[in-house]
Amino acid sequence: MALDRRSFLKASAAAGCVVGWQNVVGSSPAQTASTAPRTLPAAQARAEQRRPSTSLRILILGGTGFIGPHQVEYALARGHQVTLFNRGKTNPSLFPSVEKLQGDRNASDGYAALAGRRWDVVIDNPAQLPRWVREAGAALRESTDRYVFVSTLSVFANRRAIGMTEDGPLHAPGDPDATTVGNQYGPLKVRCEMEARDAFGDRALILRPGLIVGPGDLTDRFSYWPVRIERGGEVLAPGTPDDPVAFIDARDFTEFLVRLCEQGASGVYNCVGPRPGLTMAGMLHGIQAVTTSDARYTWVDADFLLERKLRPYRDLPVWMPPRGDSAGWARMDCSKAIAAGLTFRTLADTAQATLDYYHAQPAGRQATLRAGLTPEQEREVLAAWHAQRRG
Repeated sequence: MALDRRSFLKASAAAGCVVGWQNVVGSSPAQTASTAPRTLPAAQARAEQRRPSTSLRILILGGTGFIGPHQVEYALARGHQVTLFNRGKTNPSLFPSVEKLQGDRNASDGYAALAGRRWDVVIDNPAQLPRWVREAGAALRESTDRYVFVSTLSVFANRRAIGMTEDGPLHAPGDPDATTVGNQYGPLKVRCEMEARDAFGDRALILRPGLIVGPGDLTDRFSYWPVRIERGGEVLAPGTPDDPVAFIDARDFTEFLVRLCEQGASGVYNCVGPRPGLTMAGMLHGIQAVTTSDARYTWVDADFLLERKLRPYRDLPVWMPPRGDSAGWARMDCSKAIAAGLTFRTLADTAQATLDYYHAQPAGRQATLRAGLTPEQEREVLAAWHAQRRG
């Protein structure tokens, strides 16, 4: 079934929901050609709202990859003191005025640079191996008031239940001494959460984001759609227009994280959006609205796609068939986080910022997306789908 934008908007307007999911105002950030996004003007504007009276000393483990720069910029804009701890290999030129301590968490003396120092908050962005969290606990439990661990919704054993809360069933914990992640990402994150609680007790704050998207993302797990839609023409749209989707803008996630630190929060929070729920059709047409694209959508049945070994969430980013163990995939309960202050900027903001970041990258990087269908794959599947429909 093909669905053009005019038909979608007409139907949505009749239902009164064209922009219902764009309920929180945000600003598109300025971009540069750096591999890391620079969003300080927008971060500054948002940070001025209800700025805290107390400045925190924040140590960020990592801090220069995808979500780290957003954290740093927002924390600085809120008036906090930030120190970065990493190997100095990823985007080392970022934040020249911010204190940087160097260390390798794989080394036996990896945390030596932190000795004798104290912070109000430690934010652990990159940890996937339990021993990293265990060793961070040994090095920092006496020198910080709060430890923030960035976990993942992948800790849940399945997402069969719609509206699953933070108390949903988790994977069996992974190997505490694992040295590689492999296909144990979810189980190892479960074990990491356990290590965080063991070391920091009720001083641990654990955030479980879903798919993190927006400027700075190098995986293209969301970027595929803005880039593909901007190119125009017939677009393969998986499943049905009503299939739910969920993700969180990196800026929304990191800003919420910083505000929770200011509140002295602890415990576990599911973090995904937007609110209210977004459908696949809403996402595609919402992205298209920030372009001048002539894209038109052909909706291809989920079973047809699966028969051709196309992988939801990878070959067809963001989307997961809403059935079986993934029935609740895009319908998690995030009411706890929302009550604590999680907000969602508009889809238009996220889509535009993603495209701005993509176009700022070198031509070679733009030429090959790291997720989604290649143009050849898309044409082949669409041709097969049309042939079956005609038959």
